[in-house]
Amino acid sequence: MSHHRHRRPAIEVVVPRPDRVRTLQGIAFGWIDAALQHRGWLRVLSPHAIAVYSFLCLVGDRSGVSFYRRDRIARELGLGDREVIDALTRLRELDLVAFRPFRQGAIDGFHQVLSLPDTEPSPLLPQQLISDLAAQLRTDA
Repeated sequence: MSHHRHRRPAIEVVVPRPDRVRTLQGIAFGWIDAALQHRGWLRVLSPHAIAVYSFLCLVGDRSGVSFYRRDRIARELGLGDREVIDALTRLRELDLVAFRPFRQGAIDGFHQVLSLPDTEPSPLLPQQLISDLAAQLRTDA
């Protein structure tokens, strides 16, 4: 007995605005790896972390490095300082972004969007679990 997978018929893609198809112009460099979604990384990121990650992808150079200060990231995205700090912390915990301060002890520095880890994302890391519980306690009070 043979098992055949039922394949869905191929969807014919229709481009709604063929006059506005994106192309790489070489003027700027920014891209987001589609595997971020396919491998489940979006499920373990908050909306703020997704916004910060997307911003860093867009402003990074070919090595994924950018040097925007936290206050500028917050201003560009309409976020508060704490929201940016928490987002950057989560991105570093998940090994999606690396950080090197401008100088020893500096709070700002170089952020590098890293290639995606080979492992599947862990649903919650200790710091995120603590943050989520603390936020829940504040809303319950």
